[in-house]
Amino acid sequence: MIRFGNNPENIAEDIWRGQLDAFVQTNQQKLAALAWGLQQEWNNSDQTLGIDLKPTPHFVACSRSAIEQLNQNTNGHLQEILGLIDGYKPEEEVLIIVIGDGQIKLIHFQPQPSPPVCFANSSENLDTLIEDLSATLAQKISLT
Repeated sequence: MIRFGNNPENIAEDIWRGQLDAFVQTNQQKLAALAWGLQQEWNNSDQTLGIDLKPTPHFVACSRSAIEQLNQNTNGHLQEILGLIDGYKPEEEVLIIVIGDGQIKLIHFQPQPSPPVCFANSSENLDTLIEDLSATLAQKISLT
């Protein structure tokens, strides 16, 4: 994306994206454990893990049909995200859709160890992982 000038909205966007990147970097193994655990709980449904940043950052399930509808509403601008969802290998990688203030960001990485190993090594259950990561998100991500 090319930007010109110091538009305050661009600066705020850069801040939350940077905060999100730092959160992901610090919490890769917990996010991998959460993503794997939820995929098992969802039992291979069409759900993708998401983070909604408003009103406060929290985890959500994003259905494929909702993402397809959003893609249609944006004239195909999410087509690449749909392609990544189609090729997603939850046993090897983490895929999270982040819904910001009128924007979408994709988190996609291959953790070491793999998501199933991260989940097996985690001392926390899914509810605790969600609570802990949600609390950390709320502390680390600011849209203002």
